[in-house]
Amino acid sequence: MADPVSDTMPDLLDFAGRSVFITGAAAGIGQAVAEAFAAHGARLALMDRDARIQDGARTRGETHLGLVGDVTDEDSVQRCVRTAEQAFGGIDILVNNAGIGPLAAAESYPTAEWDRTLAINLKGAFLVARTVAPGMLARGKGRIVNMASQAATIGIEGHVAYCASKAGIIGMTNCMALEWGPRGVTVNAISPTVVETELGLTGWAGEKGVKARAAIPTRRFAKPWEIAAAVLYLAGDGAGMVNGANLAIDGGYTIV
Repeated sequence: MADPVSDTMPDLLDFAGRSVFITGAAAGIGQAVAEAFAAHGARLALMDRDARIQDGARTRGETHLGLVGDVTDEDSVQRCVRTAEQAFGGIDILVNNAGIGPLAAAESYPTAEWDRTLAINLKGAFLVARTVAPGMLARGKGRIVNMASQAATIGIEGHVAYCASKAGIIGMTNCMALEWGPRGVTVNAISPTVVETELGLTGWAGEKGVKARAAIPTRRFAKPWEIAAAVLYLAGDGAGMVNGANLAIDGGYTIV
């Protein structure tokens, strides 16, 4: 990364030679983030429970890794992170993107689904960040971007576990940013509205989607590449003074 005190503006989208570890990279936002980093020269370590992640990595070039693993399992996380560190000599950027969002009314929300949602969305992000951070801290530089949601700051009907998990991501991001920022590692969060992935469009189809779009000041959902663009910004040299931020990409929904 560029010298943080330099007065010369670096190429803000140059990720050549940098290694990026992305969870939940087989589809949706994670896939878009992977494509964006690959297009700008980064080497990718893509982690997902879906075995198709291996083919997905290979299609982007021989320098990329597809790692089948479970973010809720400490041994699996250790194995995947160590594989990436050995292959790349270290991890420069972490994008914690893996997540799920099963829906039900709060009064009848299944305990098993609550546990699964918190385990993947919050515990998983913590385990990966905790495993990646020591290498970054030892080198005195690094970027961590945690995927939160507009659901972190507002209530959404049927999303009790999802909202709780994403609110936890914000709290976790703040603590990590406070502790690791002085040691050269910035930690930030991104909070999208509904994103036009296959999952997002399925969950917000029909009249439900029409009403949701009408409630957003920009009158539309976000595109996956718009989230990827924000990740690239927070991971790049231009965001060296951004630490502990929660970047809302929601068309102004949470200000209404």
